[in-house]
Amino acid sequence: MPIPDAPPAAGRAAVVEGLRWKKFPVLDDGFVALVDVMGDDGSVVQAARVSYGEGTRKVSDDRQLIRYLLRHAHTTPFEMAELKFLVRVPMDCWRQWIRHRTASVNEYSTRYSLAIDSMQATGTDEWRGQATTNRQGSAGRVAAEAGGKLTQAEHELQALSRRVYEERLEAGIAREQARKDLPLSTYTEAYWKIDLHNLFHFLALRMDSHAQLEIRRYAETIGREIVAPLFPLAWEAFLDYRVKAMRLTRLDQEVIGRLVAQADGSGFPASHAAFLAAQDPAWRDLPRSRERDECLEKLVALGLVARPA
Repeated sequence: MPIPDAPPAAGRAAVVEGLRWKKFPVLDDGFVALVDVMGDDGSVVQAARVSYGEGTRKVSDDRQLIRYLLRHAHTTPFEMAELKFLVRVPMDCWRQWIRHRTASVNEYSTRYSLAIDSMQATGTDEWRGQATTNRQGSAGRVAAEAGGKLTQAEHELQALSRRVYEERLEAGIAREQARKDLPLSTYTEAYWKIDLHNLFHFLALRMDSHAQLEIRRYAETIGREIVAPLFPLAWEAFLDYRVKAMRLTRLDQEVIGRLVAQADGSGFPASHAAFLAAQDPAWRDLPRSRERDECLEKLVALGLVARPA
């Protein structure tokens, strides 16, 4: 089976070489860098056509096929491409990152080596308040005066923890024990190798506006600076069908149907009261319902319901 048409080899090689080992900065002292890549858009297409046979080449070009695969969640062909990164990331952010267990990982070891002498610092205007509607999220910025005090206290704490760590090492304490009081703001480094399908899953979750800001910055950098130029057709489809797409559940669709039925020529956007009248019966008696809130958010985005005052 012939390899599908692909960008000129020299052009592709230039893109890869231009990206390999280039450190894209993230946060105050973090980075992501491409170490190696196996495959391109053509690899996804080639894998898919093994199933469909030679004939599909006549009726579907690479872009159309890639878009079809992603649109209909045919994920296996995207597993035929892999990327390996070197990342420097604060440990608290890394805790979230490593929850994605579909990658191969080798992390810098502070049992064998000295802990990286860098900790993520928070600017006076970067402190965020706790979200009232999401226990694991943040919302808004704290006042500058309070932020200044928090940043000063952070600096003092980080300096103290580093000094205590180094004093333990000078006293002959084992590295594996001396490290135990280092804060989660300490940077770590790791090699992270993952296939394109699972990378897209990671990016879809971590580029989302609900993801923590710090890990979102890493995901956005990986996606826009590295994946996009390496896999332009797959990236375009990923944005269209995952990042910028919207999932309408059965309940969402039924709410829309009731809104249309009760519009009675009054047009859209419907009022918030009309939305509440059309809501799913299971939500009606609940003082709080995340599913109802998510449905409302979707319909407001679609222009079907007016944003509540």
